Amino acid sequence: MLPDEPQGLSRRSLLTGAGALGVGVGVVAAAPGAVLVRQAGAEEASPPATAPGQAAQPDAVAGYQSLGIEEAAIVEALVAHMWPADDLSPDGVALGIAVFIDRQLAGAYGQGDRLYLSGPFRQGKPEHGYQLACTPEACLKAGLRHLAEISDRRHAAPPDRLTADQLEALLHDISETPPEPGAFDLKAWFNELFYPLFVRGAFADPIYGGNRDKQAWRMIGYPGLPATYTTDMVTWRGRRHPASDTPMSIQDFS
Repeated sequence: MLPDEPQGLSRRSLLTGAGALGVGVGVVAAAPGAVLVRQAGAEEASPPATAPGQAAQPDAVAGYQSLGIEEAAIVEALVAHMWPADDLSPDGVALGIAVFIDRQLAGAYGQGDRLYLSGPFRQGKPEHGYQLACTPEACLKAGLRHLAEISDRRHAAPPDRLTADQLEALLHDISETPPEPGAFDLKAWFNELFYPLFVRGAFADPIYGGNRDKQAWRMIGYPGLPATYTTDMVTWRGRRHPASDTPMSIQDFS
């Protein structure tokens, strides 16, 4: 279940609520602002990056540029659960959300291309911006590892082997429960890193790997490019745009 659902929104209504014409979502441009590891009484926050001397990241799965086998399995399980197949669209994996996340991790965003990563990394407020020594790719993978550990402790199985009810309960817990002092902050990880990537993967231009065949745009009535459609936002707000049956993407203008 997604973080906003307790307010009375269903999973699909939350996603469609991105709004006809209000969805101009591109590639991820910013990293999460929260510190993902909390230390009681410590001035600096320990990053969840791989420390020197630890094993290297697993080789990427065929078709993925960053995610290893176990990582890809967890990401696919999450996005398929968070975006289930129905009469409006295929599930999140078939829609390409996992591919989008993988490509973002492998690209400039995931590698921290525009982030200051030299420290000092002190406990700060969200508005202070990125406060971690690790790249977004390393942070997301660290979260996947911690999620797998919790799943194994609770159910003796990784997240991709859980039932729908078990995975739903697990997502509820990590998205709502503050971390213990010194523990990895899975709440911040899910709400500020994984979930934003998930949403962008659903609604970004298909050239970035998600929103395959522009199916999410069609679902919410978004016409895609050109950007001049933004002048119609007032007229068509909350309604399907007449051009949304054949939305235009970047590749259509290439």
